[in-house]
Amino acid sequence: MSLLQRLPRGRTLGVAGAVGALVAGGLILAPTVNASAAAGCRVTYTTNQWPGGFTANIAITNLGDPVSAWTLGFAFPDAGQKVGQGWSATFTQSGTNVTAKNMDYNGALATGASTSIGFNGTWTTANPNPAAFTLNGVACTGSVSTPSPTTASPSPSPSRSASPSPSASPSPSPSTPPPPGGTPLSTNGQLHVCGVNLCSQSNRAIQLRGMSTHGIQWFASCVNGASLDALAGDWKADVLRIAMYVQEQGYETNPAAFTAQVNSYVDLAEARGMYAIIDFHILTPGDPNYNLDRARTFFAAVAARNAAKRNVIYEIANEPNGVSWQSIKSYAEQVIPVIRAADPDGIVIVGTRGWSSLGVSDGSSETEIANNPVNATNIMYAFHFYAASHKDNYRTVVARAARTLPLFVTEFGTVSATGGGATDLASTTAWLDLLDQNKISYANWTYSDANESSAAFKPGTCSAGSYTNPAQLTESGTYVRNRIRTADSF
Repeated sequence: MSLLQRLPRGRTLGVAGAVGALVAGGLILAPTVNASAAAGCRVTYTTNQWPGGFTANIAITNLGDPVSAWTLGFAFPDAGQKVGQGWSATFTQSGTNVTAKNMDYNGALATGASTSIGFNGTWTTANPNPAAFTLNGVACTGSVSTPSPTTASPSPSPSRSASPSPSASPSPSPSTPPPPGGTPLSTNGQLHVCGVNLCSQSNRAIQLRGMSTHGIQWFASCVNGASLDALAGDWKADVLRIAMYVQEQGYETNPAAFTAQVNSYVDLAEARGMYAIIDFHILTPGDPNYNLDRARTFFAAVAARNAAKRNVIYEIANEPNGVSWQSIKSYAEQVIPVIRAADPDGIVIVGTRGWSSLGVSDGSSETEIANNPVNATNIMYAFHFYAASHKDNYRTVVARAARTLPLFVTEFGTVSATGGGATDLASTTAWLDLLDQNKISYANWTYSDANESSAAFKPGTCSAGSYTNPAQLTESGTYVRNRIRTADSF
């Protein structure tokens, strides 16, 4: 059985928290609206803030008739707020007015469809969020209307009246990073591989436990200051895996934007004392060499930018499939030197054959790796499992492989390999007991509210921002949170 022949799931984000009518000073640009077209939209705007800067994540839902292209408009409440690098949209700013125009890949929004965009910004003083948004000139009030034919002027007069509307949902308050000492990062520092173990700066064998995001192109609303406060503080997690798909509407559509998005998540994890796995999420096609040039470009950028950080781990190929170990090894030996040129100390995790099953899902085993290892140091090998699908025969191989290979379970699920179905807590417990006994680190799929049983949160949780409410956890989320929360042996 293949380990994870998983197509992208849960692409549509459920967003809530309607944002109100046009603000004075106004929102911008609209093409002529057809009088027969129903129009309406809902926007959620959340931020993570720090002195002088912030990251904004924006979820947009089209409530009206389908559109083939869109422009989002809003106005900052203070002239000191500036848009910096953005992703999944083209941002422009004039005074306090901001517009975000769709990319080629996310311009079509059917009725009820959603998309997520974002940017890094700066400010001179801390300010509130925008109070209102428009989509193609229509105020995002959370309801649907049929407008009269009109063309909005580029900059409505401050005296223009606006109908009452719900105010914006409050964004998470600025997060206070944990005090020095006591976090996984401050305790363990720069990690390295020693023998078959992941080791701290003091050469102590350790185990990291944490969560993987879902695809950041679909579930950006689940990764923000408040959600990572919960992951670090309430879940007591050590590591966040940042799953950046390469295809499936991912990196290849906008390399600069996705690189910036990944870097912003690295910073959020670092501020909370967590390690961050930068996951080059290869899935389809399964041969990593298809993306070799993209991998070189991406890892050269993130390694140079994050070389001085102690919390970064590089996962260079999520789940190679339909390809030989020799091809995977060749890919790794071309990508690793790119990382080492900028970051000689960073740990690199290499995906394995058969959807990172050490070859088991292809009828092989870890021996092909042990007999022909990647020619590099400070590396580990990825193993993935889904507890309802992969049981004793897989556990036998992992137990044996752990004696000779440094392993990191960068992805596992409590359910079947499809990401759905019933949770298998008995098999999950057997797996995590085995990983604990061998100090094998792991990240659970997924820290998201995808409409699938592998998700930690129930659908709608991320848009509501209620990450510490136990009632919002799925059966899988409840189990994994309780397991991660047990004391580390650092």
